[in-house]
Amino acid sequence: SQDAAAKKRERYETFLQKVPLLAAMGAYERSQIADALKPQSFPDADAVIMTQGEPGDVFYILEDGSAYAEKNGAKVMEYSPGSYFGELALIKNEPRAATVKAGGSGAKLLALDRRSFKRLLGSVEELLRKQADQYQ
Repeated sequence: SQDAAAKKRERYETFLQKVPLLAAMGAYERSQIADALKPQSFPDADAVIMTQGEPGDVFYILEDGSAYAEKNGAKVMEYSPGSYFGELALIKNEPRAATVKAGGSGAKLLALDRRSFKRLLGSVEELLRKQADQYQ
């Protein structure tokens, strides 16, 4: 229903304001992102969200729970709500740089596909690119 869609957008918009990457965006830009987000749930601990070496077409924001990244089997990063991952493959058109798994209490994610990412996150892509260069 329209009501449910409006509620969903409101919830996502409120959440997106707390994501440091998107905080500087205008409300209109954020509402467009909110509309494009698709919820994905990984309720089981250690469930694989994305796999190192595979092509990546999705950008993820962690809404609830936790997640962690592994490179060659070693844990390299932990994510809490408001964290994002998956952007490197989209910016650099390279395979996934790490495997990401759900944390102990699972993970609730908001996913943005490549087309939406390019269309809606153009203004922050340069910032992401700068950050990405620090990972090398």
